[in-house]
Amino acid sequence: MRSLFRQTFAIEKLPWVFLCIALAATITQFHGAWRDLLVYDRNAITHGEWWRIWTGHLIHFGWPHFIADVGLFLILGRLLEWQHPWLSRFAVITMPAVISVTVYWFDPTMTRYGGLSAVNLGLLLFLACKGWQKSWIDWFWPAVVAIYIGEIVLEATKGHGHGGGMIQFDDPSVRVATVAHIAGAIFGVLAWLGTYLGGSRTKSTVRPAPPSATH
Repeated sequence: MRSLFRQTFAIEKLPWVFLCIALAATITQFHGAWRDLLVYDRNAITHGEWWRIWTGHLIHFGWPHFIADVGLFLILGRLLEWQHPWLSRFAVITMPAVISVTVYWFDPTMTRYGGLSAVNLGLLLFLACKGWQKSWIDWFWPAVVAIYIGEIVLEATKGHGHGGGMIQFDDPSVRVATVAHIAGAIFGVLAWLGTYLGGSRTKSTVRPAPPSATH
């Protein structure tokens, strides 16, 4: 038990980037007055408040929303950061901006947005694809992907984004951001595809050394 605990919480294996982002989300959750300054606000972004493209993902609409998002974010960070340190850190820095820009251009009716759920789903899909790649007959990872796709379909077909939302928000005007989740999913798949093709290309360029001559 002690060995398992040490391996799980070893300093070198802690997801420090994910922990810092989770801490920032926690601080903003305790300071409700910061919400209006940091949340994704389409009108404010249009007027030059570009930081909201990133900081909007730190804002959560109520404690249930916060606990679900940040809890899963930390779990994914523990699974990803020590296995894929550079890629996971690149993802959590760039994916929020990609998601926000996608929402801005493709969902003009989404005036306010917040939360880490779309980022989480992108990371989850990347992790699922990596696990499935190791064993294509493993039922677990196809099930994860199927559940995710089912959620996206449900959100897209029921109530224009309201369907599939399992968490009650503290703001009744907030709806599930289907476009954001689709953007996160595409990012996750492209990230996996990049590592997959990059690994295949590396393997193809490595050739066995010719046998040494004997006399």
